[in-house]
Amino acid sequence: MPIDEDAFKEALRGWASGVTIVTARSGDQVHGMTVSAFSSVSADPPLVLVCANRASTTHGVIEEGGVFAVNILASHQQDVSNIFASSENEDSRLQRVSWTEGTTGAPLIDEAVVSLECNVTSSHREGSHTIYVGRVEAAHSTHGKPLLYYNGAYRSLHCGD
Repeated sequence: MPIDEDAFKEALRGWASGVTIVTARSGDQVHGMTVSAFSSVSADPPLVLVCANRASTTHGVIEEGGVFAVNILASHQQDVSNIFASSENEDSRLQRVSWTEGTTGAPLIDEAVVSLECNVTSSHREGSHTIYVGRVEAAHSTHGKPLLYYNGAYRSLHCGD
């Protein structure tokens, strides 16, 4: 018998990760959400995966449009993360941050450490989410430090780089 949802969430608080906002476009509709489940899959071809809750608006936009961008936030972008993590004003999130349109049409959050533009190559329904695998068509990087999330709080890197 699997553990309950609260115990599972508590256990995952021990996993440090970068903070990612996944954005998508379908026609004139653009949307975005915080995604904690993001990973590289393959270097050849360049593939990543994101997991999107099927109840989210962004899920439907990815499903319809077939494109998404993964925006890895910079350490100074906690306010951006909070906008996308809140269910309040969900349909106006992208109106509250600065972004540019990528080559795929998906929004790229300005000042993100990395933005990866992807075309969906496959999708897999598992539990309450869909796992989207995307081929990376373009990558945009800066030299900033990433925003991290660990044990229920934002963190930053402390290293001599």
